[in-house]
Amino acid sequence: MSDHLPANEPLICSSRGCRAPARWALRWNNPRLHDTDRRKTWLACAEHRSSLGDFLDARGFLREVAPVVGSPTLEG
Repeated sequence: MSDHLPANEPLICSSRGCRAPARWALRWNNPRLHDTDRRKTWLACAEHRSSLGDFLDARGFLREVAPVVGSPTLEG
């Protein structure tokens, strides 16, 4: 799972074994390990947005969810 979004590579969901295009950026940090301004990013397809977000939220790590630039989620 990524710390930053790669420039020239297709954006793929961070869920284990998933190869679907990423539609969402889940930005998070672990306050015990990271400065409050630092954000790590997991990418999620439409199918895994909830499960990845729920995992991070249950631990108090999820900070924001945003559509990935270039994804159809920005169109609607």
